[in-house]
Amino acid sequence: MEKLSTAARHSKHYRERLRAAGGAEVLFELPRETIAFIDDLKKRQGLPNRSQALLQLIERGREATQ
Repeated sequence: MEKLSTAARHSKHYRERLRAAGGAEVLFELPRETIAFIDDLKKRQGLPNRSQALLQLIERGREATQ
């Protein structure tokens, strides 16, 4: 059995909880300007993290295309 570091165990348990809640972790490579925009939106909306800001943008885009 492979031994995991504390950080690896933490990440593994986080991903398990995320999947159990119906979510998934996704890694994006974005330009710095885009990240700055997301961070600004997060701050202005009082959101807890970038994921919430991205979700908000995606939902707005979805509504606009329907």
